[in-house]
Amino acid sequence: MRLDAVGQRSETVRRANLSAIVRELHARGPLSRSELVAATGLTRSAIRGLIGEFVNAGLATEERAELRGTPGRPSPVVRLNPTGAVVMAVEIAVDSIAVAIVGLGGQVLELVRVDRPPGHTSVDEVVADLAELAATVRNRAWSSSNLIGIGVAVVGMVRRTDGFVSMAPNLGWTEVPLGSRLARALDTDGPIAVANEADLGALAELRRGAARGHDNVVFISGEVGVGGGIIVDGRPLTGVAGYGGEVGHLPVNLNGTPCRCGSSGCWETEIGEQALLRLAGHPPDGGRSEVEAVLREARAGSLPALGALDSVGRWLGVGLAGLVNVLNPQLILLGGMFGRIHPYVTAAVRAELDLRALPAASQLVRIVPAMLGVDASLIGAAELAFEPLLVDPAMWLRRRTVDALASA
Repeated sequence: MRLDAVGQRSETVRRANLSAIVRELHARGPLSRSELVAATGLTRSAIRGLIGEFVNAGLATEERAELRGTPGRPSPVVRLNPTGAVVMAVEIAVDSIAVAIVGLGGQVLELVRVDRPPGHTSVDEVVADLAELAATVRNRAWSSSNLIGIGVAVVGMVRRTDGFVSMAPNLGWTEVPLGSRLARALDTDGPIAVANEADLGALAELRRGAARGHDNVVFISGEVGVGGGIIVDGRPLTGVAGYGGEVGHLPVNLNGTPCRCGSSGCWETEIGEQALLRLAGHPPDGGRSEVEAVLREARAGSLPALGALDSVGRWLGVGLAGLVNVLNPQLILLGGMFGRIHPYVTAAVRAELDLRALPAASQLVRIVPAMLGVDASLIGAAELAFEPLLVDPAMWLRRRTVDALASA
């Protein structure tokens, strides 16, 4: 008998079926047993037994469905318990830090965000402030015994295996063992997963935002820096170590200005927040409030503001044309500052795509604002932390059983 013809063991099948069920509920919210049968292809008896495991572990509840006047008994509705398993999500941006507690199913239970002035970005300062924020949310009304992991989004190049930040130009960081530093500061021996903030923004939009139902997506987010997340065939494209997607450092202008990464002429230097503010005659380090001032001026018809937005839009289109030619996405999402300036740059972006992108690919792509706003990366960090449970819920169910027996 050929080895590859041997069927899967029953435990392997059970684990895969549990994963299929919890993914549907986590992504779509409460579903009836009948809807789960249709979504997973499992039998009614299999669904009933597997749902029973989640209910017994405190990860889900079943509710009687409302009568709708249709023949037959209504199928019970299965709902994940958001406090049955929670994760901590952490975001490190240039101008703010944030910590959230997110429950299974994606419900945000607690969220604290603190703006930070320029210059307060040393590793020691950021880690200490995050530990303080984490202590604040830990004191809220949820059980820390149900914390299953921590996800971290950071504006930098991150090695996924251990959370090592190779470079974060806009924070001024190089070679920072962020994962281990945070583990000590947060006093946890649980799993900590660290990833680039734009990659996680793309993941969040894919699961809970504007990219739902799309398998090939480019997410571009801009504030102080410019980041990108790429989804190919429904899966994040992160490269061999997790450094992929650094689209802000695409070289686009041979005669461009120096970039914080050490190069010059990077896409970020032409479309980032500082470029927009400089072109509009505002202080380049003015931050989000100055960007809002430029938008107010544009609404009032200010020619300098409109000219600055047009220039950023044209350079945005230049870079997007290259990404369209290489990746052939269905959807381009503009997040952060780009989402806010979208109405003012649409014509310039499309003109550059028409000029520079291959027509067959350009005609298939839509460019729209992202949906999740400033919290996209934080939501993505939560999704990253939930992934081990979604992949193998059987492991967590066993842990619950052991804990229950130990406390009996």
